[in-house]
Amino acid sequence: MARFAETGGFVRSFGLDRERVPSFRQYPFDIPALTRLDRLELHPKVTYIVGENGMGKSTLLEAIAVAWGFNPEGGTVNFNFATEASHSPLHEYIRLVRGARRPRDGFFFRAESYYNVASNIEQMDREPWGGRKIIDSFGGASLHAQSHGEAFFATFLHRFRGNGLYVLDEPEAALSPFRQMALLARIHALVRAGSQFIVSTHSPIVMAYPDSVIYYLTPDGIETRTLEETDHYVVMKEFLSNPDRMLAELLRDDSD
Repeated sequence: MARFAETGGFVRSFGLDRERVPSFRQYPFDIPALTRLDRLELHPKVTYIVGENGMGKSTLLEAIAVAWGFNPEGGTVNFNFATEASHSPLHEYIRLVRGARRPRDGFFFRAESYYNVASNIEQMDREPWGGRKIIDSFGGASLHAQSHGEAFFATFLHRFRGNGLYVLDEPEAALSPFRQMALLARIHALVRAGSQFIVSTHSPIVMAYPDSVIYYLTPDGIETRTLEETDHYVVMKEFLSNPDRMLAELLRDDSD
């Protein structure tokens, strides 16, 4: 596995406390990538955790986020709402090795449950506590009054302040290709402002940040790959290079 400088990142590495795992035959420890997990070094700037559906990307990312102190459904470490207790116990067995620096900001962005985060913000802002409204940190406009893509990007643009740890689970889910490129530019600006990212994504655009590491989850374990070696890049490039041939194959009527 890749190795990086001892300084720079807020989280230097994480590992699975294998001796405490109750059984590798029960979920989530029976996920192939996790049964072989020992320790992974994190890039001080951007670490990608990618792979096919069902490989355990979101489960692993969630465990890292919760082990750090983030709410399982997303938000900052100060968010403590729970819509449904659906997260796995994996975080209890994850060991984080923290860096020398401490972040001034942080956010767990989870596309799957971001609606719940937006609802919680509105609920908290209705309470008469007299302070500044939380939504002001997200650009001032209700997240529910915007499209999904607009609400997502308002968070990346306004709420992410820099010098922070940002854990993103499929941030591209509601973003157009143009917005995905804008997200990549935003990540770069925040990295230059001292931030560290841990990202799970299916988008070859989002996973294209050059100063990063890509961990690819497979049925045989976790591999380090380049962008060009990921299935996401290979399939997308092949489709765009020859869409007629790909469509003919995909839409072929086997009864003919």
